[in-house]
Amino acid sequence: MRKLISCEFNMDTACVELRYTDGTLISIDCTEVEYQVAHTVKQRSALDYLIYNAPLEYANLILSGDIKRYLEIE
Repeated sequence: MRKLISCEFNMDTACVELRYTDGTLISIDCTEVEYQVAHTVKQRSALDYLIYNAPLEYANLILSGDIKRYLEIE
């Protein structure tokens, strides 16, 4: 069973990176996500807040497919 070691925003690549004990690295391209789902300044601001302050929650929303629903609520 793999466990999450770290989840952080990499400013050099503009990606949220999840690292697991088995060596797996999942990299979420935040620029592409923003381009695909955030259509207003408010939505982009909500995503930026998550990226910088709660990258694990951001990653969970992306990987679960709930990001659009989250942005509708915001």
